Amino acid sequence: VSAQARYSLPDISSMATPCKCYAAMSAKAPLQPHTIERRAVAEYDVAIDVKFAGICHSDIHQAKEEWGPAIFPMVPGHEIGGVVSAVGSGVTKYKVGDRVGVGCMVDSCRKCEDCRSGEEQYCATGACMTYNSKYKYKHCVEYNEDGGAPTYGGYSQKIVVDENYVLKIPDGMDLAGATPLLCAGITVYSPMMYYNLKASQKLGVAGLGGLGAMAVKIAKAMGVEVTVLSRSESKREEATKMLGAHKFVNTTNEEEAKSAMNSLDMIIDTISADHELGPYLGFLKKHGKHVVVGIASKPFELQAFGFVPSRKTVAGSLIGGIQETQEMLDFCARHGIDCPHELINAEKINEAYDRTVKSDVRYRFVIDTSTMKLRKMKESPGLQIQDDASHLSEELDQPAWFDVAANEEGRRRQNNVQSGY
Repeated sequence: VSAQARYSLPDISSMATPCKCYAAMSAKAPLQPHTIERRAVAEYDVAIDVKFAGICHSDIHQAKEEWGPAIFPMVPGHEIGGVVSAVGSGVTKYKVGDRVGVGCMVDSCRKCEDCRSGEEQYCATGACMTYNSKYKYKHCVEYNEDGGAPTYGGYSQKIVVDENYVLKIPDGMDLAGATPLLCAGITVYSPMMYYNLKASQKLGVAGLGGLGAMAVKIAKAMGVEVTVLSRSESKREEATKMLGAHKFVNTTNEEEAKSAMNSLDMIIDTISADHELGPYLGFLKKHGKHVVVGIASKPFELQAFGFVPSRKTVAGSLIGGIQETQEMLDFCARHGIDCPHELINAEKINEAYDRTVKSDVRYRFVIDTSTMKLRKMKESPGLQIQDDASHLSEELDQPAWFDVAANEEGRRRQNNVQSGY
């Protein structure tokens, strides 16, 4: 399909809909019930009824604006599991009723070397992230002259995404347990693949939160010997008994730490709290690799003599491309892997944030989006409520159907959609 045909104007007879969600209205503000507008389903769009949304530590960082200026209101969530409710006329990969997921990206430039090689997360001009980002490319349905409409994430009951950024949840996987894999799973799987981790090698996992738990389970399924590195003795039993790690090293225990020196081929560092890298490099063999996937708020301090004499590598890795994420999901399905999680009602999101910061969760909070309550909102004459309009009309204190001609902003967005890359 030509680029010009691929990005033709969407059918404006299908209108945008209001969507229940939870949002941070400003930096560091508690999340609260909110209503956003989800776009009409365009030709190559997939509309998804969101069933579950995982809470990632990066959601907390961004809602608190700890990683720099952010876009508010912010609807976090890039671990999204749901069911297809509608597809555009040009969609070939999905059909209504399919179980699907959305991860950390909802679009990219599609023409740089990284995008064309399947590593959209490293898009040369920046991927459109699932939230706290903008639909900044002219091929995006929600592109506009102001730099694109903001993206809103999975703490919501619906989302509309281009089919190229949607993932298939394999049959047999628990949807709630599979949802955190869209970030936690791919974040640790990708560096294992890139650095060609083999069954004969030994992996260290630093930190035992959601990312760490998935690193243990995935590496073990690959046949790798797994050692968990932690400062907390309380993690020993869960690492070895619950998750099946082969070894556990309490890094504050001098004898244990000494016995593990120069023993590992790779370390996946999942720690998002501020910490030093130097002590972990001692656990690596010559040519060993320390891969950082947890993003701390402060810069690392690192002495060159910690890695130069033994040709050790300190590297980073960011999630994975769409194709690799699908491969990860398929791998996990074959090996019976999902993410241990605690299912919560939406009203518990702020409490879950506090507990996540305290590492008081095994190993992911997952929001049941059916528990989201819709706040009354002011009349918005451009919105058209579909499917469940009968009960929403009462909650919104307004008629269920409105005159689309009155929605000047909606028409402006449609007119700003441009075809081609």
